[in-house]
Amino acid sequence: MAYITIKELLEAGVHFGHQTKRWNPKMKRYIFGARNGIYIIDLQQTVKLYRQAHDFIKNIAANGGDVMFVATKKQASEAIYEEANRAESFYVENRWLGGMLTNFQTIKNNISRFHFLNSIENDGTLENYPKKEQAKMLKDKAKLEFAIGGISNMKKLPAALFIIDSKNETIAVKEAKRLGIPIVAVVDTNCDPDDIDYVIPGNDDAIRSIRLFASRIADAVIEGHQIWEERQRADSDKEEGTGKTSGISGEQIGIELIADGTDGPVIEKIKRKTTAGESAEIQEPVAAE
Repeated sequence: MAYITIKELLEAGVHFGHQTKRWNPKMKRYIFGARNGIYIIDLQQTVKLYRQAHDFIKNIAANGGDVMFVATKKQASEAIYEEANRAESFYVENRWLGGMLTNFQTIKNNISRFHFLNSIENDGTLENYPKKEQAKMLKDKAKLEFAIGGISNMKKLPAALFIIDSKNETIAVKEAKRLGIPIVAVVDTNCDPDDIDYVIPGNDDAIRSIRLFASRIADAVIEGHQIWEERQRADSDKEEGTGKTSGISGEQIGIELIADGTDGPVIEKIKRKTTAGESAEIQEPVAAE
């Protein structure tokens, strides 16, 4: 269980907010007080709200959903890149492209283009193009990798977003809200918490604070993935136990006794059923012992 303690939050400087002159009044309920012109965040609320966010992210992953990590500010991009990869999740670390969620079909076209350019570079096919065309293609590939490298394997919209600094990622927040995608976000004293489904009050500028939250959310995703994989294995074992399996993949065999050999040969009806739903019945005589 990757919950966070108040001691860890203090050590990471999570309690330091922004200057008192740079704040959003909607964050008042999460503020403990002010010291030397800087707001101090109520860490007891942070601990409580983080647990709710952690359990939500874990549940999303446990049900096979994808979590997208989003943080494009300089001090957050490295931590997001490392932790999202560790959790085998999608991420946006450099720049949020407008329409990344709301115009996902266009983004999918860009992803297809990126995979094409990547494949022709890896298999050497790129060498068949003129030098000028090669240079253009490599330049396009670099641009696409910078913009969508973290979502290049994403086939569908994510089930949830984890955001560092919701104020900086305003476009991502708006797109997710428009599509009804839940948002978990680290929210500082200058942010608007109203658009966030799971608010985690905390310092969204300090590198140690960012890395702490990113690593623990990644842990929650990993725990959820493990539960999902265990469920998949259990379901697979259950299906295998419902009938005998023939040498043909996905085919199940059932045997029904038609004649027990009292008045002639033993006759058994063999029922074969494939995963496609096709069934066949064969009656076979069996020599009496």
